[in-house]
Amino acid sequence: MTKPPIHSKPSIAAAIEHTNLHPLITSDEIEKLVAEAQQYQFVGVCVPPFWVKKAKRDIGNFPIHLATVIGFPLAYQRTEAKLHEISLALQDGADELDMVLNLSCIKTGTHFWAKAEVARCAKLCHEAEAVLKVIIETAYLSEEEIVFCSKLCQDAGADYVKTSTGFAPAGAKVEHIRLMRSVLAPEVGIKASGGIRTFEQAAAMLAAGADRIGTSSGIKILEEEKNNS
Repeated sequence: MTKPPIHSKPSIAAAIEHTNLHPLITSDEIEKLVAEAQQYQFVGVCVPPFWVKKAKRDIGNFPIHLATVIGFPLAYQRTEAKLHEISLALQDGADELDMVLNLSCIKTGTHFWAKAEVARCAKLCHEAEAVLKVIIETAYLSEEEIVFCSKLCQDAGADYVKTSTGFAPAGAKVEHIRLMRSVLAPEVGIKASGGIRTFEQAAAMLAAGADRIGTSSGIKILEEEKNNS
């Protein structure tokens, strides 16, 4: 299982999960995503569940982590549905599962059910030596709720807490990364995602405490990094 780093920051390329979750993504685009991740030495790719099996074949023995999404993007599926999604993704070859937290449950005040769901999903992932990232969708939360949800995910066994799906009104914000890092243990990673399109944004997220960057603009970010060096 790939654990997040403790007190160390990766290079930008080594932090980027090259992502394509577009509704109309094609087989050719999966191949392109994987080939680009290999070429630019990104840490991983993130693809829709339907394409996990193909992406795994395309990756082959290359050291790229394969992530997919669970309960995406709204998260109000039943826990059993999410567990089944995880099981299928693991069978297809996923290494990392990015599951959306049930905010409907959180907003209702029945947060204990959301915590139990994360714990069950974490157990299933860890039994398969896979990584669980939980997306708390910061755009819908107050600062107090960001702190609460981050701690809930940590206590339930999440390996990473992730900011956003990219489908909400806003994505990752530097101030939210700092806030999350201030309350999470060093061994719990943070994945910043949603709206990160420039080198300046990616570098700011890492400086604020993020360990991973989820973006579809990884190549552009590296080109800008090279121009700024």
